[in-house]
Amino acid sequence: MSPEGLAVGEWLIPEAELEELFSTPGGPGGQHANRNETAVTLRVDLDESSLPEEVKAKLIGRLSPVVEANSSESRSQWRNRALARQRLAEKLEAALVDPTPRKPTKPPRSADQKRLDQKKVRSEQKRQRRPPGPDD
Repeated sequence: MSPEGLAVGEWLIPEAELEELFSTPGGPGGQHANRNETAVTLRVDLDESSLPEEVKAKLIGRLSPVVEANSSESRSQWRNRALARQRLAEKLEAALVDPTPRKPTKPPRSADQKRLDQKKVRSEQKRQRRPPGPDD
């Protein structure tokens, strides 16, 4: 855990902008889980953060104005704090990566031919079901 803040890409979110909430984890664990607040929720309000405006706009557009990460896997509050920080950083960094644009492709010629062949087979099946008429 960095004492100065949370590193996201080339930027740093200062410690003062991060909000840590502690609670008792749900599920099994007995007395330790019921009495100790080891679950951690780490939250950052992007509207109020000191990140550059274009970075804030991208993150808010892809995530939301308030982003949070939770951890309650470990019995240790310290370990859960580290996991929550890691998850929040990963979530923010993933949102900063621009998706690769899709390259439009067209179906192969063989797919078109297969569709036409199936159409002919189906048409012939339906023709066979018809009662004989004056043109047959």
